[in-house]
Amino acid sequence: MLKLYSYWRSTAAYRVRAALNIKRLSYSIIPIHLVKDGGEQHNPEYAEKNPQELVPLLDDNGKLLSQSMAICEYIDEAYDGPKLLPSEPFLKAKVRSVCQVIACDIHPLDNLRVLQYLKGELQVSDEQKTTWYAHWILKGFAALEETLAEYKTQGPFCFGEELTLADVFLVSQMYNARRFEVDLSDFPRLVEIEQHCLTLDTFQDAKPEAQPDAVI
Repeated sequence: MLKLYSYWRSTAAYRVRAALNIKRLSYSIIPIHLVKDGGEQHNPEYAEKNPQELVPLLDDNGKLLSQSMAICEYIDEAYDGPKLLPSEPFLKAKVRSVCQVIACDIHPLDNLRVLQYLKGELQVSDEQKTTWYAHWILKGFAALEETLAEYKTQGPFCFGEELTLADVFLVSQMYNARRFEVDLSDFPRLVEIEQHCLTLDTFQDAKPEAQPDAVI
């Protein structure tokens, strides 16, 4: 069985949980608490497995793989089940482009270790931290709203009738934006995609609140 080192509120881990569910793969969750006792991801035992000291981390029978995009593409290529990426080259690149807007341009600026650095080392106020967080969400979402609006008539997902990795990355980032109370009123297309995806068990079962380590 696949093992996923995960934290319930991690946006990147949320992506991988949803992708594993879409692929209909069985996996066990190994919780790594990112806050308790200074962060379990920094424990030597885990750091040996993942020198970057982040989640998620996939263990496929002893083969260890970090970084959510790499994990998702790996399971898509290595295992049977519904495809996460289209076969047509241009559309595949468009899906990857949306994923990278989220995983490379939005999320890294707003993830836990950056927010902790802002608050701790740079001693910014809570208000300034919230402003920082919302700024990068709003810039990234504005671009995605425009990009995905042209596919609205083609179907309920990011790129039409077929669920892709773009939907996985979008839904998890939307969760995070809602958690920090970012105003999403300017992004009706993104909200529409999110709400449709959340009608599916694959996303419901991947939600942070549904995880064994969730603390509500």
